[in-house]
Amino acid sequence: MLSGVPGVGEGHTLAVFVDPYTAKVRGSLEQYGSTGALPLRTWIDEFHRDLHLGESGRLYSELAASWLWVISAGGLVLWFSRRRALRTVRGTSGRRRTLGLHGSVGVWAAAGFLFLSATGLTWSAYAGANIDELRTSLGQATPSVAASTGGEHAGHGSAAGQAGDAAHGVGLDKVLAAARAEGLGDPVEIVPPADAQSAYVVKQVQRSWPEKQDSVAIDPASGEVTDVLRFADYPVLAKLTRWGIDLHTGILFGLANQIALMLLALGLVLLIVWGYRMWWQRGRGSAFGRPIPRGAWQQVPPRILVPLLAGVAVLGYFLPLFGIPLAAFLAVDVLLGEIAYRRGRRSYGAGTSAQ
Repeated sequence: MLSGVPGVGEGHTLAVFVDPYTAKVRGSLEQYGSTGALPLRTWIDEFHRDLHLGESGRLYSELAASWLWVISAGGLVLWFSRRRALRTVRGTSGRRRTLGLHGSVGVWAAAGFLFLSATGLTWSAYAGANIDELRTSLGQATPSVAASTGGEHAGHGSAAGQAGDAAHGVGLDKVLAAARAEGLGDPVEIVPPADAQSAYVVKQVQRSWPEKQDSVAIDPASGEVTDVLRFADYPVLAKLTRWGIDLHTGILFGLANQIALMLLALGLVLLIVWGYRMWWQRGRGSAFGRPIPRGAWQQVPPRILVPLLAGVAVLGYFLPLFGIPLAAFLAVDVLLGEIAYRRGRRSYGAGTSAQ
């Protein structure tokens, strides 16, 4: 794997395939991410992240992740409040059957949707940045091995200061041997020194269970290990984040993980289709359900309302694409309510005058 290669996009590396018996280069492909995704999977990853629409697509993906857990939680509330009606599928037809199917699949898939929403937000643009800041403030940030030599050997060795030179210092074979001596098994990634004051960094890159995420820094001049970082020493939240992302991407448990995600995606598609079908089956094509009466929130006891509003405000701060659309919706709703109220007063006044 080579980084900083001309013509290779930012955040991407070049994977070179070498015959282990003849040492001949068989080809090269651009790859992306910590899992070394090749072009096809890179295209799928980028489509998942931003729909290949750039920043606007990424905002849409984060908006979806920010509201998926809300919709799932709302569905669970409806399920448990109307469970007798929703659980009856056999022997029914029409909208009632669609409603039962929607509820039955939704209640089983809800936990998966909550998981996908939570883990997806950890590396989103805005919510992800807020989550990283929170983890850092709690001392739960993902650590990294110290790659600076800073010693008397800094700048020594052949081709010193030439970043990315494979022959730099003691060479790759001795660097790999030193990493092996520290217990780092395959697969590993070797990152050459970035400058004369930097060390080689050797990192385990196995994302499947059990994960191998240990890393070491090795002085390019002496071949000595200057720093060791064990995955076992990661903070709890850093470990959970790593496991959550790898489970989200279908890597942690291999084929079983991928099948579970495929079924979850299929369930989401079915729920959307059934949702639109229920809307259509109301009989008038464009009919909506009965809205909650305006001002109903005033009937909620303060001991419940105040903590609820505080919790929503905190969530809105950490999840901007949840908080901003919610605030906009409330503003429009208040505006429409005020317009309806004034129209009602004018109609009432006109009727009184006519009498």
